[in-house]
Amino acid sequence: MPELTWIGKNKVVTHHLDVPYRVLENQYTYGKNADGTDVSSSENMVIHGDNLEALKSLLPMYEGRVDCIYIDPPYNTGNESWVYNDNVKDPQILKWLGEVVGKEGEDLSRHDKWLCMMYPRLRLLQRLLAPTGAIFISIDDNEAAHLRLICNEIFGARCFVADISWQRTYSPRNDSKGIPAEVEHLLVFSKEPGWQPRKLERTAETDTNYKNPDNDYCPWTSSDAFAPGAATHQGMVYAVQHPFTGELIYPTAGRCWSLGQEDILSSFSGWTEYELRDIDDAEKRAELCGIPADEVRAGVRALMLVKPLEEAQADAQAVYERGPWPRFYITSGGKGGVRRKTYLDSVGGILPSNFWDHQAAGHTDAAKKEIRAIFDGRVAFDTPKPVRLVERVLAIATDSDSIVLDSFAGSGTTAHAVLNANAKDRGNRKFILVELGDYAETVTAERVRRVIDGYIKTTAEESVLFDRKINLTSLKKGSQVFEEANAVAAEATQSGAYTKVSKPKLYTEVTGKNNASVSLRVTATVEHEEKAVGVPGSFAYYELGAPLFVQDGLNSEVPYEKMSEYIWYSETSTPLDPRGYNEAHKLHPHYLGKYDDTSYFFAYDPESATSLDRKYLGTIPTECAAESYVIYAETCLLDEKDLLSHNITFKKIARDISRV
Repeated sequence: MPELTWIGKNKVVTHHLDVPYRVLENQYTYGKNADGTDVSSSENMVIHGDNLEALKSLLPMYEGRVDCIYIDPPYNTGNESWVYNDNVKDPQILKWLGEVVGKEGEDLSRHDKWLCMMYPRLRLLQRLLAPTGAIFISIDDNEAAHLRLICNEIFGARCFVADISWQRTYSPRNDSKGIPAEVEHLLVFSKEPGWQPRKLERTAETDTNYKNPDNDYCPWTSSDAFAPGAATHQGMVYAVQHPFTGELIYPTAGRCWSLGQEDILSSFSGWTEYELRDIDDAEKRAELCGIPADEVRAGVRALMLVKPLEEAQADAQAVYERGPWPRFYITSGGKGGVRRKTYLDSVGGILPSNFWDHQAAGHTDAAKKEIRAIFDGRVAFDTPKPVRLVERVLAIATDSDSIVLDSFAGSGTTAHAVLNANAKDRGNRKFILVELGDYAETVTAERVRRVIDGYIKTTAEESVLFDRKINLTSLKKGSQVFEEANAVAAEATQSGAYTKVSKPKLYTEVTGKNNASVSLRVTATVEHEEKAVGVPGSFAYYELGAPLFVQDGLNSEVPYEKMSEYIWYSETSTPLDPRGYNEAHKLHPHYLGKYDDTSYFFAYDPESATSLDRKYLGTIPTECAAESYVIYAETCLLDEKDLLSHNITFKKIARDISRV
């Protein structure tokens, strides 16, 4: 498999292992219970801090549990002013610390820096992803190719799902040089091969191909009456006599009827009477199956008309005029071939494609309007993503109880989308947001607060006041047309009926591959204020706390419970259940719990040294009994024979504590 190399790669491939483990410190919890009282805890998280360290801190509780990851990292356009700040101990990389990454041609190491920043974060994201989970990464052309290659390396090329093109704009740009960019990439990888997206809900637009011309019980669309596999389904290769013309209808070469003969007979009998009859057509059926005549299945009968053709035609014509037509129907008013009805109520949802247009997934202008509406007209974040884009990700990648992670949280769009999804289907999805910026509290968390509480939003209603196509006739009266447009704009402005009136502008509308029209328009906008109803939800806000390990061992500033979570996770690779831990703690102050018939003890006291000796063993109650024991302490005074007799594994603090 091709592998991407860059300056500093050999230093960051394992850098995620060197990142210090920091505890998460809860600053406050926000939200209301159903009775209006304040919530005391929440599984939703907004974390302020470097996402590399935050992702490391999430491992004990969330490794292998996150169902859907959506991230919107820096695109590395040279205009974002992002800074490389990872503490990688390498002379070349240390030179980059604190430097703003420059533009193409100005900063020759800009792509190296971006890759060094992304690689360890993707390593940790891959560990957090559940076996059935998927990650969605927004990116543009600047780093899309590089990102695909490092994701192949981290997630595996077999776990590539799609490179979705999201139509980020709703109108062509005429001010760009070269080829304007109308789409961005949404790169999708799964944790394991074979991931399948959920189907999207059907809309009126997706159902436009479903009609009901014959007054059937529900709308339907026309499908192929035949299916592949003639050679392996020879019993489904036979003739059906046309109810209008009397001709024999066979499947096309290599194909067979799409349903069993009993179902085909039942359907065609809806036109007129049919019977099964041997018509000695083995050679024809063998030809369709692509096999010699002496190898074709014997005894396969055709569906033939019972009545004379004129009577059968009359029956079929009456059915055609009366309706509904049978499931296998005749096209062109009875003169064509045979097709099969596929009913709308049988198709379920629609599979997402790798092109998401702006009508379905929103666009950048809508995203900015969403931000303005939430923050009283202020653009609180420069490059937000529309809620509909993330909602579409959630629709295909989550169920009602999924955990969703966004480690480049920005304005908090992902939390907004999760709350909306829960409100829609009464789900219990949980979100985890991580944001490094100083605005984590004032923008990211504040947006979530306002979505929960509700806010006054401004909606804009646009109307076209003047629209004149530009053609040869109008060009001859060019000045007069512009004067009319200016007069309309001036009158609308003076009326005071509109919030905003545009100056006359030329608009180009493309219809089909070769047709385009240009028109002169004046548009007006009326803004309305309305209350956006609050969405039920809550969240807890965290800061990155002290590191668990310091140079001479464990950090005594870290609470014992946080140390216990880490010890349990490093031993069992599972999160420490708070309720189970509390019950265990009641039995013995150092007892963490039992896992796979092994009891775990963490004998740590920041004020005094702890020892594993006979006296300590005497403090362990019978309720903690297990097949084996793992006991952490600073010293062990038991000899090897005593340890073996009790099936105890001693681990020295802090030497034997694993670094995740």
